[in-house]
Amino acid sequence: MRFLLDPEQRAFARSLDSMLAAADTPSVVRDWSRGEQAGGRALWARIAEAGVFALAVPEAYDGLGPRPVELALAFLELGRQAVPGPLVETVTAAALLAGLPDPGPAKRLLPALAAGEAMATLAWPTPYALDGDAATTRLALTPDGLFLSPGHGPVRPSLDPARRLTPLEPGGELLSPDPPTAQALAHARLATAAQALGVGLALLDRTVGYVKQRTQFGAPIGSFQAVKHRLADAKIGLEFARPLLFGAALTMAPADIAAAKVTACEAAYAAARTALQLHGAIGYTAEYDLSLWLTKARALRTAWGSPDLCRADVLSGDRRW
Repeated sequence: MRFLLDPEQRAFARSLDSMLAAADTPSVVRDWSRGEQAGGRALWARIAEAGVFALAVPEAYDGLGPRPVELALAFLELGRQAVPGPLVETVTAAALLAGLPDPGPAKRLLPALAAGEAMATLAWPTPYALDGDAATTRLALTPDGLFLSPGHGPVRPSLDPARRLTPLEPGGELLSPDPPTAQALAHARLATAAQALGVGLALLDRTVGYVKQRTQFGAPIGSFQAVKHRLADAKIGLEFARPLLFGAALTMAPADIAAAKVTACEAAYAAARTALQLHGAIGYTAEYDLSLWLTKARALRTAWGSPDLCRADVLSGDRRW
């Protein structure tokens, strides 16, 4: 089977890329890392206006979805521009709420998520939630069920400064004693894989531009054979991940999504290592924008399932919910 994006999907990706590229996201990311959320919330509203969060919300709750292929397209562009915030967590929360046996919580919470009026985070499978200080809908999944948490604890340090981790306060409203989690995990891994692929592509583009400008021995270092080989290896890894990502978005099978997640995240991590090596010392500096993508590539590698866990899920061959 030959899979190609249709004209409407390609136009959606281009419009989202143009909007994000004009938003000066590096400044937004740095402000978000310091806890200054005004710019991030304004960008969040524009992303919601483009319909991104509605793609994960069923039409019965004022959404457009579920539309996993378009969701993967959107998150690829969000990763390419290093947009901060609980993006994956919001669509994961939407999938989790939509799958509850009791539609009451979904009717109450999902329309605001689809419209971008609310920002969700989720403490699962770890006890920490991403950007709990910014989110307005905080969900905690415990052995006792799914709870709407009343608040959050202090911000904890993270490998990626833009990924602000907070514990959620225990208790709160019980939304479901036994929520179905398979669909939510599938959405989380698919969005993470797409975001990682976008991060990797941005790292590769920035590195290609850099090696064309940096000279050594009177020639651009990009003309050196060893540099070309490193960039080619990074490019092959990322392009191999792309069809796995969109194939998984079509099937939404757990094994396919796990394969896409581990392949995209490992390719992005390899691209980050290549970018860091070819940039040299400047790549280590936090003031240089490359660091915004480097730290994100490392953090996404283990988010929503480590490489070993995803490989085990691939070997299980589970193609059902």
